[in-house]
Amino acid sequence: MNRKVIVTCALTGAGDTTGKSEHVPVTPQQIADDAIAAARAGASVVHIHVRDVETGQGSRDVALYREVVRLVRESDVDPVINLTAGMGGDLLLDPGEPTKQLPGTDLVNARERLAHVEELRPEICTIDCGSLNFGEGSQIYISTPDMLREGAERIKELGVKPEMEIFDTGNLWFANIMVEEGLIAPPPLYQICMGIPYGAPTNPGLLQAMVNMLPEGAQWTSFAIGRDQLPWVAQSVLLGGHVRVGLEDNLYLSKGVKATNAQLTERAIAIVHDLGAAVATPDEAREILKLEKKA
Repeated sequence: MNRKVIVTCALTGAGDTTGKSEHVPVTPQQIADDAIAAARAGASVVHIHVRDVETGQGSRDVALYREVVRLVRESDVDPVINLTAGMGGDLLLDPGEPTKQLPGTDLVNARERLAHVEELRPEICTIDCGSLNFGEGSQIYISTPDMLREGAERIKELGVKPEMEIFDTGNLWFANIMVEEGLIAPPPLYQICMGIPYGAPTNPGLLQAMVNMLPEGAQWTSFAIGRDQLPWVAQSVLLGGHVRVGLEDNLYLSKGVKATNAQLTERAIAIVHDLGAAVATPDEAREILKLEKKA
């Protein structure tokens, strides 16, 4: 296998993981330090969420994103910066009174979800391509076709590459529609997300089926969560894709051994090399994805 594989490190996410591992970064300095360490370990791309410094929970605060991005851009490394734009879609309902929103709801329109992207102009931002029953209970992630079209159109105007997050086959169907409608600049970039309850289960046959649905010329990455994260690196590479690891999706290097983002990056890179592929540098990733490099 002689090709370049883009390795993304997803640093922190927005999940309730800060109490489960001391390595999950929370402050802008910690998140930036982890981004820099992952890049030094060989990550092509760093995927960034921010967290409220007091609570440790996920945040949409533009000032927090501004500080993380500043620190990374002023460092001695130059990874591709990928900012989440998925925050602002959380709806928690009272199952006995479903018109009532519960605490924890953070639901805003498509343009408000892009406030930090508007200001900071990363090379990549995510766009979650459908609504989803998000785990047990009554939490729903909301991302309607109208919201997605509006968001995709604005992202294209900003010159940012959308990484289309695919949580199930219907999400992929709609992402392909957006490509057909010209809302996504070529080459389209898909992130196939496996194992998130209740989206696509972690199943190699399903991943192959979803890869078969991709349009010609698409670039794609896939990841799985928890114990499946590192094995999925090999699964994705063998099917022709790029890879993602990081503490957003998995806290462990092996059973009982908590990981850092740099360690997960190093392990992923070792797997890529063992399969006979090479890891793309940030500039090679920019060329593969046809990115508009930002200052």
